[in-house]
Amino acid sequence: METISQILEKKGKDVYSVAPDTTVFAALTLMAEKNVGAVLVLDSGKLCGIMSERDYARKIALKGKWSKETPVSEIMSNEVICIEPEQTIENTKAIMINKRIRHLPVMKGNQIAGIVSIGDIVNAVLDEKTFMIDQLYTYIQGIPDPEK
Repeated sequence: METISQILEKKGKDVYSVAPDTTVFAALTLMAEKNVGAVLVLDSGKLCGIMSERDYARKIALKGKWSKETPVSEIMSNEVICIEPEQTIENTKAIMINKRIRHLPVMKGNQIAGIVSIGDIVNAVLDEKTFMIDQLYTYIQGIPDPEK
């Protein structure tokens, strides 16, 4: 069974972060530039929160706040659930579904090892299913899939 570490090896371990006093607007700008849906919030290198597009939509846009004046610390989710690189995809998927979260920081000890999104998990599950189907087709037919 594939692990989070294997996902990070494929997608990369880039993690984008901001400080708690960074404006929401600056964080959104970084997220747009990097094409990511969330950034980690680090205080002196220590993980203290995560800010997502959902946080912006619910805590700035819907409440009439001004993103150029509001610090990330006012809207970030500060109870961050983290996973370890050895965690399985199935276990990670269950956490994301049960907790209704879309981004999980990956920690190796006290170090940030990466971040995975629900999209990463869905892609990994689809890749695994496609591989299994190909293997079964080859086994049953004794020949490779002619559509490939």
